[in-house]
Amino acid sequence: MTNKTIPLPELTGFTERDGIWFAEDIPLADLAKEYGTPLYIYSKKALTEAYQAYDKACIDHAGKRRARVHYAMKANSNLAVIDCLKKLGAGFDLVSGGELARALAIGADPKSLVFAGVGKSASEIAQALQAGVKCINVESIAELHQINRVATKLHCRAPISLRVNPDVDAQTHPYISTGLKGNKFGIAYHEVLTAYREAALLSQIDVVGIDCHIGSQITSTAPYLDALDKVLELVAQLKNEGIDIHHLDLGGGLGISYGDDNPPDITDFTNILLNRVAERGFAHLDVVLEPGRSLVGNAGILLTQVEYLKPGAEKNFCIVDAAMTELMRPALYEAYHSIVPVETKKIASATYDVVGPVCESGDWLGRDRSLAVEEGDLLAILSAGAYGFVMASNYNTRPKPAEVMVDGKNAYVIRAREKTADLFATEKVLPN
Repeated sequence: MTNKTIPLPELTGFTERDGIWFAEDIPLADLAKEYGTPLYIYSKKALTEAYQAYDKACIDHAGKRRARVHYAMKANSNLAVIDCLKKLGAGFDLVSGGELARALAIGADPKSLVFAGVGKSASEIAQALQAGVKCINVESIAELHQINRVATKLHCRAPISLRVNPDVDAQTHPYISTGLKGNKFGIAYHEVLTAYREAALLSQIDVVGIDCHIGSQITSTAPYLDALDKVLELVAQLKNEGIDIHHLDLGGGLGISYGDDNPPDITDFTNILLNRVAERGFAHLDVVLEPGRSLVGNAGILLTQVEYLKPGAEKNFCIVDAAMTELMRPALYEAYHSIVPVETKKIASATYDVVGPVCESGDWLGRDRSLAVEEGDLLAILSAGAYGFVMASNYNTRPKPAEVMVDGKNAYVIRAREKTADLFATEKVLPN
């Protein structure tokens, strides 16, 4: 597949003007000159507009709040990113003690935090309870009892929600599908009522919610509605047993366009889900939404420089200074990202595999791309704001890149580029 057959995603923070790509009002080439490459660049405008698209549907015509966005931090947990979302009104979905620490570091209200994750340690559970989080999402009976034990030791109550595995096919990549009975996530649908009965009997447990998350990069509304209907049936059955649910957590996972994807409009999608909740008679429930990728995915790019053009017997290679260490998604999922020259040149194009310098054949960023480039040119890898930097590594002792946030004509370094010496500063050789 080439850039000729797959359209570019629609972006608000990154635009091409007369053959030159900009981040809001700053040419990408200027950012590369100032901060070097590889470089992650985020648009505050794009981030804000994506959040507002959700929030628009979360308020009804009478001004009553129908739902609240809890950003899934695993998509991009930079402090500046999550601080922007906090100021817009977001809460947060956390999956580790580290993410909890990040949320608290920016002054997030603990009651705006939902702690999820399939393998929480006892220390992470204690950390969450001591912070006073809104809820801990429980993924197994064993975890439920662990939470009760920790809460007993801390002499506190533990607000919990059980994560339902509804066995719904999200029609996405198998690595990011989480709602099938063969996945490791959640409690099997047929076991949920029994689990709630058990939770209601535990001494330190307060049952407050029910939650469901079926996957990521989902581009159809139908799987969400299928899962929602099944969860609402459980809420009704629990009420009949005297177990009242206060909030309904619908998870996240809405996809973005990487080029040829066609996800629903964010506001329309959110309205459809919230209207279904109301139509089924559950408008009294507080609804939690946990978007991640759809908030930040198209709010970020990865900027990289062409080091070498290498013709081959079967392939031409465009070797760049970014690699799987900066953007793991292509190697991990065979994920597609649009790749564009930062400045258009009137030279012949050729078909290249865009690859990095890491010593792995899996180190590629794009295959069979038609590019008109020369050595030293800059390329922008689009739609890299989600699961980009957060999945970066130091493999081959490569320092992680800098991150920059652009706001109009201003650019701010929100993470400094690592130095090589930083990577082994805590290591020690054996004594003589």
